[in-house]
Amino acid sequence: MAAMDISIIIPAYNRLWSLPQTIDSCRNNKCRVEIIVIDDGSSDGTATWLARQNDLVILSQPNSGKCVAVNKAFEIAKGKYIRFLDSDDLISQGANDQQFELAEAGFADIVVSGYQLFEREGQILKVQPWADTDDFIARQLGEGDGSHYSAFLFKKDFITDITHRQEFALRDDRFFILEVALKEPKVAAHKGAALIHRVAHHDRLQISSGVKQHLQNSQHLGLYKNILNKLRTSGKLTPRRINAAINILWPLAHWIAIYDLGEAARLVNWIRALNPEFKAPEPGLLGKCYQKLGFVNTEKLLRLRRKFLLR
Repeated sequence: MAAMDISIIIPAYNRLWSLPQTIDSCRNNKCRVEIIVIDDGSSDGTATWLARQNDLVILSQPNSGKCVAVNKAFEIAKGKYIRFLDSDDLISQGANDQQFELAEAGFADIVVSGYQLFEREGQILKVQPWADTDDFIARQLGEGDGSHYSAFLFKKDFITDITHRQEFALRDDRFFILEVALKEPKVAAHKGAALIHRVAHHDRLQISSGVKQHLQNSQHLGLYKNILNKLRTSGKLTPRRINAAINILWPLAHWIAIYDLGEAARLVNWIRALNPEFKAPEPGLLGKCYQKLGFVNTEKLLRLRRKFLLR
């Protein structure tokens, strides 16, 4: 089997409206790139379209979800480096070659980059470059914008023991990059925006909506408990990393409170155990409510307000 410089892994489920554009963005590289597409049981003609392409590695499976699809593709990937890409996102022109050169020159385990956000109609909403950090773990925990793992190039040998975990399927990319961060990779930074990330108006493979929102939030909380426990066990849970995680955990408590106030209250108690000096960051009247009434009573008031506004 011929070696490749980069393997791009693209799981696809009923995204024929975007998949051709996604794949086109991965082509025309100077380095050797293989594009692996896993059809996750699509019913929109994806299989027929893929069969007409002569430059792809194509896998298919009954609808089993992104984690199963990506792990299956990783097993056969021949690239020295791996990129994971959603089937409605794009790679910016030249990014594969630029990141590959940076990886090789710096003997990097991961090459990070920034991203652009755009709507389906093509309007650019935001350009977020990568900002350098002296604590990659803290950045990925929530200290500033951690970018998106599809903007990153991973050395395959470095991530062989890290899989996409089904128990965190709705937040699999977050858990993956946090597990990578825990291994303290040698990082090189691409100064552009390698990923062009589409704002989703439909459910993505790893994002759900509606009645599954609470499950998604619970998985998000579960992965943070897992990662912070690993950091504590290894003696690497610093105050800086605790506060970075709280940047995510505090807003998460509000989302969980919509569905399960008891679980949200336990999360807030955990936040205060992690940092006894924590104070609600909200300004104005809302901040005073959290301070004077406490989290549970304030969330009850917010519930009443939401009910009133929905009438």
